[in-house]
Amino acid sequence: MEKKNILWPVESKAQELIMGQAMELLDDVLDYKALMMSYACAIKEINTKFEVLDTEFEVRYRRNPISSIHTRLKSQTSILEKMARLGVAPTRENVETYLNDIAGIRVICSYIDDIYRLADALTRQADIKLIEKKDYISNPKPNGYRSLHLIVSVPIFFAESVKEVKAEVQIRTIAMDFWASLEHQIKYKKHVEHAEDVIARLKECADEIAHVDETMQQLRIEMDSIKEETTGAEALYEKLKKIDISLR
Repeated sequence: MEKKNILWPVESKAQELIMGQAMELLDDVLDYKALMMSYACAIKEINTKFEVLDTEFEVRYRRNPISSIHTRLKSQTSILEKMARLGVAPTRENVETYLNDIAGIRVICSYIDDIYRLADALTRQADIKLIEKKDYISNPKPNGYRSLHLIVSVPIFFAESVKEVKAEVQIRTIAMDFWASLEHQIKYKKHVEHAEDVIARLKECADEIAHVDETMQQLRIEMDSIKEETTGAEALYEKLKKIDISLR
């Protein structure tokens, strides 16, 4: 008499369950990749806008307000940690609602007035929506941190849809960025002796750097105000040099 396998219905259901879980996990992974793609595209859009503004300044005023641009996409671990601190489930909808800094753009300028000029030029663009502005230059943080923070949204045009995506833009001077980078390294040191003294000295450094920024800007303004006497030939030569500017 042939022996029947009475376990096959149980095995079949288990396989169905495993396949269902695998498909759900795959859907979650693809959904996450699509989410991060939209933020990566937002970074490209805003980065290009700043590059265009920098090129315009080079042609019109023969100087570049932007020293460098840095971008970053928040890692999955950082996203999960921040959602946990907020006490919110890490669903796609919640991530898009509660997190503004998954896409990050940091613009480093030479002078303080360039910061505000670039921020104004960016937020006046028709497709950029300003959501929030925090001016830590006019109102520094207690530790001395200075920077201009903007939360903006930009439309991303996909093949079959348009999506508004949020990004955080930080604009600061070279000196401000130098201080912030070192402060970031120092504050993550554990078991620091005389911590209060270290904090006070960091604040002093921030104030000194701010004074240097203001002095350098004033020097540039004074130099820009000097009008040199030029002959007709020299004026023509200066105009020709503008034409030779490389458009990157």
